[in-house]
Amino acid sequence: MQQISEVPAEIIDQIHQERLLQIWVPKIYGGLGLRLNQGLKLLFNWSKIDGSLGWMLTLCSGANFFSRNLKPPIAGKLFSDHKTCFGGSGMIGGTAEKQSDGTFLINGLWHFATGAPHLSHFTLNAKLTDNEIPLLDESGNEMIRSFIISKNQAVIIPNWKSMGMRATGTYSFKVENVKVSENYSFVYDEFFTDDVLDKIPFRIFADLTLLVNYLGMASHFAEEAIQIRPHLNLDLFNKQIEDSMEKIIQFADEIESLLYNSKLIISEKQSEIHDYSSALVASLSHQILDVYFQLGIKATQTDSAVYQVFCDYFTATQHANFRREM
Repeated sequence: MQQISEVPAEIIDQIHQERLLQIWVPKIYGGLGLRLNQGLKLLFNWSKIDGSLGWMLTLCSGANFFSRNLKPPIAGKLFSDHKTCFGGSGMIGGTAEKQSDGTFLINGLWHFATGAPHLSHFTLNAKLTDNEIPLLDESGNEMIRSFIISKNQAVIIPNWKSMGMRATGTYSFKVENVKVSENYSFVYDEFFTDDVLDKIPFRIFADLTLLVNYLGMASHFAEEAIQIRPHLNLDLFNKQIEDSMEKIIQFADEIESLLYNSKLIISEKQSEIHDYSSALVASLSHQILDVYFQLGIKATQTDSAVYQVFCDYFTATQHANFRREM
């Protein structure tokens, strides 16, 4: 998908046919209902094929995870269509004004909604207000709630200008005076399904699903680098990728095993996974830079595969999840 702005329609059609955007959607709603280790292996393979493809599928399938947070009649209705695809922004970009009939009036602007051209619904976070006054919880904090709106209720703003991830369709969107029923709102840590995946801390889910994307792109980079400089010895680099994937699957199996046996995931385990992931991304980044310096002028040509993978990888590293704050 070099130098294109979104995933081609024929690929999207195949994705829908195989319900690949619904790997985390429970089988009771028609999704694939994969275990964590199964889904992570797929995400790695997609990212190795193409960074934009893997990133779009990861974030959109991750948004479809919210099927578990919706009331069953609503989730069942939405996901009866195999083309249903959620996506949106994690930022708090607007307000949800409470109406007398129990609905909410949504207004605001949200950025970085991956897969925007292919979504059926946008997810968004908004501050709850009443007569334009923020509603507060028992602790005095502003109340935030997540909402789902149909794609035709939002205006997409195609403003992605980054050097990489160009085919992810990561755009902004705005919503003006859209009335939404409370049934189409949710709280991300409240579930209406009963599955081990429901109990996985969001931080761990985000860390592992994003981490396999970096590994997939790193593996693809190594393949393209060898095409330019066959004498390069990347055995240790490839071995690190292989070992890291094994470690990630071990983490996934350990987490599911603990939750299956009704044990809590302690904060130390979350920190262990996050610290491991952050250190790995930093290590991969330095090694990719070191290899890139050895590839010569061919690797700078904007129509070369290695250049695209390089740009995709380092654009992805700017995601806040693993970015180091100075």
